[in-house]
Amino acid sequence: MSYSTVTEVPGDRITRDALTMAYTRYTFAAQYCDKGRVLEVGCGAGQGLGYLGSRARSVIGGDYTHELLTRARAHYGCRFPILRLDAERLPFRDASFDVVVLCEAIYYLADAPRFVDEARRILVPRGILVVTSVNKEWIDFNPSPFAIHYFSAPELRALLEDRGFRSELFVGFPVRMESIRDYLVSFLKRSAVRLGLIPRTMKGKELLKRIFLGPVTSVPPEITNATGTFEVPTPMNSGASVRGFKVLYAVGRAR
Repeated sequence: MSYSTVTEVPGDRITRDALTMAYTRYTFAAQYCDKGRVLEVGCGAGQGLGYLGSRARSVIGGDYTHELLTRARAHYGCRFPILRLDAERLPFRDASFDVVVLCEAIYYLADAPRFVDEARRILVPRGILVVTSVNKEWIDFNPSPFAIHYFSAPELRALLEDRGFRSELFVGFPVRMESIRDYLVSFLKRSAVRLGLIPRTMKGKELLKRIFLGPVTSVPPEITNATGTFEVPTPMNSGASVRGFKVLYAVGRAR
């Protein structure tokens, strides 16, 4: 399985909102990485490694897809170790890391509980697992063709707490319906999703984004503070509705 066609890579054209989401997910994760040993699982083409590395003592990037790793290595050279790995069988000793990060990839895992167990194993006591994921309750949610299971906010909380973590959940990027055009675009997207008309690749979606969502910009090879603005996530109260938000952020602290 290659995830290169469904992963944002440098040069892809995406909306400013999507770029801000990418910047926010790594800014959010980086605040837990200060002077720590960090592993990013599912690092893709590595756009976030440099940003995490600016705060951490050390960073290792890992992904399952060879093509994505090749792009990451071409950009970073010897700055960070970058290796191919299976998220459900992490090739590291117990208590090797202070922080494990998984951004927009948990829904691709065949056995997400096993990944969480593996993350718990390689984390030090009181180590931190940071997971970000699209919110499947978002009204305009469009599942990836390669996804296996999307976790709701309660499911994500339970996934962490059942495996030895104290969890905190946050939500981000509130849905804004401010004009007739916003309602029309939302209706058209939901209709296209229901009818199976959304292209299956990032390249295929580019034209639709340009038509319906406005100007697009290139994905950079490395996220920096000049990439976007940080949209501060909102702590989620237990039992509160998250339907009005696009993104979930979960932080697990190993007990």
